[in-house]
Formats: sequence, C-alpha cells, structure tokens
Amino acid sequence: MKKTQKLTFISLLVAQGLVLHVFERMLPVPFIAPGAKLGLTNIITVLALYMFNFKDVFLIIILRIILATLLGGTLSGFLYSIAGGILSFIAMYLMKRLGEKDISVIGVSIAGAIFHNIGQVIIAALVVENAMMFTYLPILLVAGIGTGFFVGLTSKYLLPFLKRIQMK
Repeated sequence: MKKTQKLTFISLLVAQGLVLHVFERMLPVPFIAPGAKLGLTNIITVLALYMFNFKDVFLIIILRIILATLLGGTLSGFLYSIAGGILSFIAMYLMKRLGEKDISVIGVSIAGAIFHNIGQVIIAALVVENAMMFTYLPILLVAGIGTGFFVGLTSKYLLPFLKRIQMK
C-alpha cells in the first residue's frame, strides 16, 4: 500500500471511530453498570489491529481519543479513555501476537474490553483516591465480556471486506 493510501485509510478509520463515538454518546444505554458503554469505537481498534502495525494502530487510538475529547469531552473523560484505550490496545496486541493461531478476533476483542474496563477502574480509583472502586470491576468485566463479544463478532465480519479494499 502506498504511503498516501495508507494515510488516507488511517484517516478514514479515525473519522469512523469519531462517528461511532458521537453515536454511542447519544444512545441511552440502560446497562447494568452506570458508565458502561457498548464500546463501538473499539470496532475500529480491532479492525486496525488486524490491518496495520503497532505504531499505526497506536496513532489511530491516540488521535481518536484526542479528537473525541475536543469534540465535547472532559479532562476526566480523556483520562479514562486514554488509560482504557492504551491498556486495551496493549492487551489485544499481545493476545493477537502471542496466540495468533489459537485466539480468534472475538477472543482478542473480549480481552480488549476487559482490559479497557480495568484501565478505567484504575484511573477512577486514583482520581477518587479510594481502592473501593475495584469492587465495581466484576460488574464491568461481565459487561465487557458481552460488549467485547459483539465488537469482535462485528470486526470478524468486517475484516475480509476491509482487507479487500485495502489491497486495491
């Protein structure tokens, strides 16, 4: 893929991530856990993980989080997103890399959702200076398994289509 095509494709993924972020913020999701979300933007992260190298995916995540914050986020929202996003990405990257033959896209996505929640709870505990925030983690992990499954399933079916587009 030529450098210009790659940059354009990365830009489109960042833009799609922003659209999913804005759309998800508008959804009144009655989750079992306050603050839990569907994680639709993680579809973009999972897709990018299977299409680009570490550096490019990291760039996509950072740009998406910074731009989402500028589009109406808060400093605390940025901290939760950046911690969850980076921890999630590292976990997914390692799972994909170390278990390439044994772990599916869905498994990688579930791991990402779990570690995203762990990153956010760590930040919450630091912000409020109370380790009791970790008692909230089991509820978030259950929600993360469900959302991670659906994000992974969606990504699994989108990947072949996007790889064909990427090759043109």
